[in-house]
Amino acid sequence: MAEHPAYPVGLRLTGRRVVVLGGGQVAQRRLPALIAAGADVLLVSPGATPSVEAMADAGEIAWRRRPYAEGDLADAWYALIATSDPEANARASAEAEAHRVWCVRSDDAEAATAWTPATGTSEGVTVAVLTTSARGRDPRHTAAIRDAVVEGLRDGTLVAPHHRTRTTGVALVGGGPGDPDLITVRGRRLLAEADVVIADRLGPRDLLAELPPHVEVIDAAKIPYGRFMAQEAINNALIEHAKQGKAVVRLKGGDPYVFGRGMEELQALAEAGIPCTVVPGISSSISVPGAAGIPVTHRGVAHEFTVVSGHVAPDDERSLVDWPSLAKLTGTLVVLMGVDKIGKIAETLIAHGKPADTPVALVQEGTTAAQRRVDATLATVAEAVRTEDVKPPAVIVIGEVVTVGPSAQA
Repeated sequence: MAEHPAYPVGLRLTGRRVVVLGGGQVAQRRLPALIAAGADVLLVSPGATPSVEAMADAGEIAWRRRPYAEGDLADAWYALIATSDPEANARASAEAEAHRVWCVRSDDAEAATAWTPATGTSEGVTVAVLTTSARGRDPRHTAAIRDAVVEGLRDGTLVAPHHRTRTTGVALVGGGPGDPDLITVRGRRLLAEADVVIADRLGPRDLLAELPPHVEVIDAAKIPYGRFMAQEAINNALIEHAKQGKAVVRLKGGDPYVFGRGMEELQALAEAGIPCTVVPGISSSISVPGAAGIPVTHRGVAHEFTVVSGHVAPDDERSLVDWPSLAKLTGTLVVLMGVDKIGKIAETLIAHGKPADTPVALVQEGTTAAQRRVDATLATVAEAVRTEDVKPPAVIVIGEVVTVGPSAQA
């Protein structure tokens, strides 16, 4: 008999019984999607992986802790058969056939009545890739196609421009620490949809080169502001372009709300009645130390980390940082925007009890091709900045975690 291709269909499983036989790795991979679909999941298995057991403990699935028995598929709409017992799998498959229950077999695709496609989602669209034949099935090939399609939808390269869904208003997008691959997929998609991008100097500049020619890119540092303060001028530029019906992206380095004045911009947009989407970004306070081989926490070394701004010196009346208290902490201290003030910061920490030999690392241009790391102590860091010519942007890490990684310098 000639083999026919499978007929693709989407199952609406909310509130409907789904039976899963076997609590191993196959179930662990498939259960989250079944739970997300709202299915009434019954697991039948004498044992389960810790992750599957956690789903049962949380009440996300019901679990009968025994092997498969005739009748377990009663009232089921869909079945996933994935035990390590071929004979039990065959009996369960026969029961599914007898009761007209669509059945997936992890051990024998040709004996199944349904196949599980490689799936992915992007902005409310589910992509499912299915091979046309049981004999020609190659999970790696279908997964690769799925990944390519989903990535194209997420970054906006797959959909034709005139069909692209544009997000009107303003999106405050955290671009991450500098490496263009470290922006979120949502941030990259919004960039692909933008008409105007207002970018910070510390944003991931390589992403701007990928934008289509029609996109207007504005350097926030060069916005003429006359009698206005620079931030007010940026706010006004966001409002002006958004009111023209353009999709505007405010591209920031790191995260919009970590020393990024994101809330100030959101408040200005709200007052002007302009919708605003905030897309979190990977903060340099964690990612840059990690890229340099420094964990901000480490078992037995640091149980907490504190992130502070060093853009004003400790003795400046504008400073809101409680430096004496920070000197007493035993965890990690991460200082952003503090290269030119690190001498004063180190002196203050030492004066309030932090040991002078506390390790310090300065990571310049973290996550980029120009990244470099300079190690010192609180006593020597000011001189190290001068002799090594450390320039912003650089993340400063203070604490014993500096010495625990394989990249630590002697």
